[in-house]
Amino acid sequence: MVGLECFLDVVRALGMGSCLSLESGSAYGPVPSSPGPGNKRRKRRVTGNSSATAVAPPSNNLEMWLHRIPGRQFLNGSSDFASLFCKQGKKGVNQDAMIAWENFGSPDTIFCGVFDGHGPFGHVVAKKVRDALPLKLTSQWVLTNNAKKGAADDTNETASYQDHKDNDHCELFMTLKDSFLKAFKVMDKELKLHPRIDCYCSGTTAVTLVKQGQDLVIANVGDSRALLGTRDEDGSLVAVQLTVDLKPNLPRETERIMRCKGRVFALQNEPEVARVWLPNSNSPGLAMARAFGDFCLKDFGLISVPDISYRRLTEKDEFVVLATDGIWDVLSNEEVVKIVALAPRASAARALVESATRAWRSKYPYVKVDDCAVVCLFLTASTSDISSDFSPTGEEMSSGNSSQYQDGS
Repeated sequence: MVGLECFLDVVRALGMGSCLSLESGSAYGPVPSSPGPGNKRRKRRVTGNSSATAVAPPSNNLEMWLHRIPGRQFLNGSSDFASLFCKQGKKGVNQDAMIAWENFGSPDTIFCGVFDGHGPFGHVVAKKVRDALPLKLTSQWVLTNNAKKGAADDTNETASYQDHKDNDHCELFMTLKDSFLKAFKVMDKELKLHPRIDCYCSGTTAVTLVKQGQDLVIANVGDSRALLGTRDEDGSLVAVQLTVDLKPNLPRETERIMRCKGRVFALQNEPEVARVWLPNSNSPGLAMARAFGDFCLKDFGLISVPDISYRRLTEKDEFVVLATDGIWDVLSNEEVVKIVALAPRASAARALVESATRAWRSKYPYVKVDDCAVVCLFLTASTSDISSDFSPTGEEMSSGNSSQYQDGS
C-alpha cells in the first residue's frame, strides 16, 4: 500500500475538499421544485486526456490536475488494458460518464467505472462522482488499512507466511468492501451539501470496480451493469453477469421502499418499468432503487449503499465490461460478450456502443436512443488470446428500461 499512500499524499496536498468545475444542465420532465441552492452559476468545461506528468498542479484546480494524471482515461480511447467509448443519445445533453484509472495507487491496481446521470443536472452529478469517488475510495482504503495494521500490532497477532498468503484475497475484499461503503456514503453526503450542484431531483448510477492482481471487487449502485467474458469447461466464451440491476421491483428493494413510505408502481403505458414515487405525489418516477443524489426520495427508501461483490480471477477470465443501461436495454449479455470478443481490442467499446445504437433504431424506432458509456477492461495479455468462438450459455439477469425519470433520460 506504499504507492497508495504516496498517491493520497498528493491528493491531500491538492486539497480534496476543492469543488470540481461544473457543466451546464438542461431540465426535462415534470419535477418537484427544489428547496436547494439556485441553479444559476458560472460553469467551465475542462476536456482532454493529457499524458503529461502531474507535477506542481494548480492548487485551486483539482479537476485540471485529475485530467493530466498519466493512466487516468475518461474520454473515448484505449490503452493496453482498457477500451472506453461514450456516445450521446437523442434525449439531450449526454449524461453518461466513464473512467479507467491504471496504476491506481499501486502499479498492479486498476479502477474502472461508468456513471449514468438522470434528472435536470444528472450530467453534472455523473461527472462529479466520476472525479471525486475514486479519491474518496483511496482515502478510505488507506484509513482502513492503517486501522487494521494498528489493531494487529496492538494484539501482537502472528500468522505463518502460508496462512497469510492464503488469506490475502479475503483480507483485500474485506478492506475494499469497508472502503467502498464509506466512500459511497461520504460521496452522497458531499453531493447533498454541495453549494453549486442541485441534486434534489438529479442523480447518477455507478458501477465501479477495483482490480488488484487477480482480485476483483465490484461496487454497484443503480442499474448500470458489470459483465465478465470467460471460458467454460469446453473452452467456449460465455457471459457471466457480475452485478444485479437494482430496480424498484426487486423484492428486497420494494420492501425497503414501501417500509419507508415510498411507493413502487409502473405506469399504464409502460407496465414493464417499475418506478419509485413520493408518498403523496406522482413524482419523480425514478426507475431504480439506488442512486447517488435524488434527495427528494432519500427519506422514502432510495439509498446510495452499494451492492459489493468479489471474484478471484483465473486464466479463463478474459475481459470485464462495464456499461450504462443504454447498452443493456437493447443487447443481451451474450450479445455483448460476442461483440467485444470479435472486435479489435482498441475499438471494442466503440463497437459495442455502435451495435447498441443500431439495435435501438431497429427495436425501438419511435423511441429516442439513450446515451451509452462502456469500459472494457481486458484481463488477458493480448487480443490474440480472445478467439471468436462464442457459446450463448451465460445466464441472463434482469435488464432495465432506458428511461430513468418519467418523461426523462
